Amino acid sequence: MAKDLLLEIGLEEVPARFVRAAMEQLKDKTEKWLADSRIAYAGVQAFATPRRLAVLVSQIADKQEDISEEVKGPSRKIAYDENGELTKPALGFARSQGVDPATLFIREVANVEYLFATKSSVGVETAGLLPEALPALVTSLTFPKNMRWGDYELRYVRPIRWLVALHGSEVVPFEITGVKSGNVTRGHRFLGGETTIGRPSEYAAKLREQHVVADVAEREKAIVSGIESLAGDRGWHIAVKEDLLEEVLFLVETPTVLSGSFDPSFLNIPQEVLITSMREHQRYFPVLDGEGKLLPHFVTVRSGDARSLDVVSRGNEKVLRARLSDAKFFYEEDKKLVIADALAKLENIVYHEELGTVADKVRRIRGVAERIARHLRADEETLADVVRTADICKFDLVSQMVYEFPELQGIMGEDYARKAGERESVAKAINEHYSPRNAGDRPAASLVGAIVGIADKLDTIAGCFSIGIIPTGSQDPYALRRQAAGIVNTLLAHELEITLEELFAMGLEGHAARGLKREAIDVTKDMTEFFSLRIKNVLSDLSIRYDVVDAILGSGVKDIRRAVLRAQALQAVQEGEGKADFRPAVEAFNRVCNLAAKADGKQVDANLFADPAEKALYEAWQNAHGEMLEAAAQADMAGALSSLSSLKEPVSVFFEAVMVMAEDEALRRNRLAILALVADDVKQFADFSKLTG
Repeated sequence: MAKDLLLEIGLEEVPARFVRAAMEQLKDKTEKWLADSRIAYAGVQAFATPRRLAVLVSQIADKQEDISEEVKGPSRKIAYDENGELTKPALGFARSQGVDPATLFIREVANVEYLFATKSSVGVETAGLLPEALPALVTSLTFPKNMRWGDYELRYVRPIRWLVALHGSEVVPFEITGVKSGNVTRGHRFLGGETTIGRPSEYAAKLREQHVVADVAEREKAIVSGIESLAGDRGWHIAVKEDLLEEVLFLVETPTVLSGSFDPSFLNIPQEVLITSMREHQRYFPVLDGEGKLLPHFVTVRSGDARSLDVVSRGNEKVLRARLSDAKFFYEEDKKLVIADALAKLENIVYHEELGTVADKVRRIRGVAERIARHLRADEETLADVVRTADICKFDLVSQMVYEFPELQGIMGEDYARKAGERESVAKAINEHYSPRNAGDRPAASLVGAIVGIADKLDTIAGCFSIGIIPTGSQDPYALRRQAAGIVNTLLAHELEITLEELFAMGLEGHAARGLKREAIDVTKDMTEFFSLRIKNVLSDLSIRYDVVDAILGSGVKDIRRAVLRAQALQAVQEGEGKADFRPAVEAFNRVCNLAAKADGKQVDANLFADPAEKALYEAWQNAHGEMLEAAAQADMAGALSSLSSLKEPVSVFFEAVMVMAEDEALRRNRLAILALVADDVKQFADFSKLTG
């Protein structure tokens, strides 16, 4: 009869940021063990709080499934000698499979006879596997940071304080770091106590009686419902940031939402400062009015019931008052900061030991930003704003507020620059040049912010690549992937007419003065490959088919905006009504490119045309080439593709009428040269061989 299985790991409080991943890991490892062990089950549910990780397996089978499989061995020629006796390889095969040599048999596979063995395994009882499997499951979990305690060798996220292991109503016996498994769990640290679990299915209900909501989804629903109820009652808008909600979710075992207030005089400080202080230091949710303006209230979540909430609220208010007083002091002190003095201090802050100080970086940013602005033919006012923004874009890094809250860099720079009398366009661009700050953020709204932001990110990427810091696997300590994605998205958002090749040259020029550690050509190659992956992600996010993405990237990406437009135009044809008509064009293009690879030049001699089809294709290419260039100049990639597609018919007639690889060398070279010209235009648009249909 199938039973349920419960495993709970009781721990000292685990850092909130580790809990969800650990819970999912425990669930995945449990499911994998069940699958590998051939044990059937109905479902697996995971639970987690700051003090526990648990998994409940429903209807786990009493025993493993029996298996019987045929295993292929050596061929008949190798398995038998001239006397028809089994050879040493055959006997070794039987021994390795644990079968009697007499049971081996012959079966034909692909017209070759092989020796086979039938390997059978009788499933053992699940109960006999659990005492060894469960402790292995517990100790196999990995965490970002581990610790040791007592004299134990085990390294784990936090000390294990209790273990629950139940198979049906029976305890599965094992021991880890002196803690023996049992059927007794612990409730809320202050409101609950120990409780005995009679059967695994009672787990969540028994913990609820002890003031613990073990189900993560249920706990999150309670928090969100409490916040929404409070917002509705008070007419507030409570800003719920997903990462803060996630953290709070794993800081509490029984959530109760409550609110508090702070002195309205603190509202004279920029609200971003107050919000950051509340979120980062206190894990509070800020309260806004209908227009997004901060109100002198906050919302927090208590790990406990609703008793004495007024006392809890006053305690939180007292702590927040001290935090906001610190923020007010920092802000008042920072207002005395002179921008020129701040810039001088940047000379003493090391950006990277091989890349100089932050002041060095600022000078490089200024150089790159000015070059980009001039390349884009920015007007004099914009150019002046770009130069000034680049010059002072990092001055707030020496402020006390940014030292306390690094995430406010740029935000404080905008405020302090405005108060120092800088132009509004410059103040805003100081903040914007950090955008997009994360995957969900938007690029800079202004052209000035966009140019300086690209220059800043480009300098970081070029500098790191030039000294061999290139992201590998999950390692990306300087967030180069995010910064490259930011450049790509900014170029697209502002439709900037500049190629990656030009940008890379500008970025490396800023580092050339100190002497490049690697050859510029190698750095450029690595950056090109690196950005290709970012562009691939952008195209995928735009729902471009994977084969279309590969086709566009296969032709190389110089201008990102036009690459996106090429992809959209190609996908429209591939999925539109004209798909059937376009397929022959693709086949023709691929044949052209294959043969053109044999060409040793592109000089076409009209006097060598031996068939009208040669002249027709050459003239058709001339017309299509001009139309493509004109369409591309206008960023009309659909028009460019249409012009290219017009070559389908003359290409088909050409292949039917002439032998490209003619015996006459002059004819052969001339025909290949025509195809090379066509292939150049084809390959500039896409690598059509990547299309799957």
